[in-house]
Amino acid sequence: MLVRMLNLVPKILILATLMVMFSPFFAFADESTAATNAVAIDTIWTLISAFLVFFMQAGFAMLETGFTRAKNAVNVLMKNLMDFSVGSIAFWMVGFGIMFGTDKLGLFGTSGFFLSSANPSTSEGLWQFAYWMFQVVFAATSVTIVSGALAERVKFHAYLVYSFVICALIYPVVGHWIWGGGWLGNRGIIDFAGSTIVHSVGGWAALAGAILIGPRLGKYNNDGTSNAIPGHNIPLATLGTFILWFGWFGFNPGSTLAGTNLSIATIAVTTNLAAAAGFITAMFTAWVRFGKPDTSMALNGVLAGLVSITAPCASVSPFSAIIIGAVAGILVVLSIEFIDKVLHIDDPVGAISVHGVCGTWGTLSVGLFAQAVYGEASGIGAINGLFFGGGLSQLLTQLIGVFSVFAWVFGSALVLFYIVKKTIGLRASDEEQLKGLDISEHGMESYAGFQIFTTE
Repeated sequence: MLVRMLNLVPKILILATLMVMFSPFFAFADESTAATNAVAIDTIWTLISAFLVFFMQAGFAMLETGFTRAKNAVNVLMKNLMDFSVGSIAFWMVGFGIMFGTDKLGLFGTSGFFLSSANPSTSEGLWQFAYWMFQVVFAATSVTIVSGALAERVKFHAYLVYSFVICALIYPVVGHWIWGGGWLGNRGIIDFAGSTIVHSVGGWAALAGAILIGPRLGKYNNDGTSNAIPGHNIPLATLGTFILWFGWFGFNPGSTLAGTNLSIATIAVTTNLAAAAGFITAMFTAWVRFGKPDTSMALNGVLAGLVSITAPCASVSPFSAIIIGAVAGILVVLSIEFIDKVLHIDDPVGAISVHGVCGTWGTLSVGLFAQAVYGEASGIGAINGLFFGGGLSQLLTQLIGVFSVFAWVFGSALVLFYIVKKTIGLRASDEEQLKGLDISEHGMESYAGFQIFTTE
């Protein structure tokens, strides 16, 4: 037995020597496998997040339909279908290249049009397809915001034109400034998932359109007082809000673009808490202002919280997220009332307040509440806001970004809507509005067989 064991010694030594010699190759194989798996996980996570954000289109469709009248429901649904369809083509043709192409003067990209940067024969090229899919759903979201603000009186063919232009030019320019290597990104602005890039762009474009198109018939009296025009289906609007809340877990955590980045858990928590806080404070603010806990205001409070946390979600603590969402919930109620009753701008769904005003607040909140420990974990960097010893520097950068984006979007959208108004027409006729855009624009009813009463 001993002799047999001694005879095995040389063989064991040879095997051990070979293992030592070839261990680097085994290690390399393990590292290579790990890297491949990481790429696969990140790609799957990015695509799943894109699909969640795409589902938000259904949420916007339900919300906007519920907040408007039954005679315009088909029109609202068609616009939501169209803005994603037209927006996808526009972003494929031009928008993605302007947003992420080779930088020109820090203002816009000049390459990658028609998705030419995506090469299916390389892993990097394949990643471009996933990245484009994630970005196009964001672009379409900014257009959908405009749909609600102009609901019930915009011509369908006019909506077709400005959906294309916003996705092809207005939105991508802002995206390049901040996410595509442009001047604001180089300055250090933080807009992690798009409080400004997506939501304020949609909100400020909606403001320009609402000003030029004018209010719905019967919205304002001769003495300037405002009449409420209730939506026809609050249950549908509530369903839409829940869908949007759900989809936002792709919107914000998905913006890591990496399932291997464990900060997606923190981002999901801050997103959820801000939405909850926004609902609560909007409900109580409406209760104090109007004597009842108004459901429509509370729903907009959820969205206000979500919009406001979209920029700072990866750089603030859960407690700060609650504060940010709570402020947004109060702000959205006061803003909707101010825009309606003081400025006399008719916004049927409160899109300007939810996305423009609260998107601005969310972007600025980074400069107040950012904490280095959260920013480092998510990959943003060690940045502290004013309330955590960071001084005014980051807040100033955020302010510059907010005002610059407003100037570009509001100015360019005014020009766009003015050209549309003077050429093909922007506003439906009084007769079409009285009859309802479902019949006049699409030749059908949303609720065939039901008798719909109107006060007009």
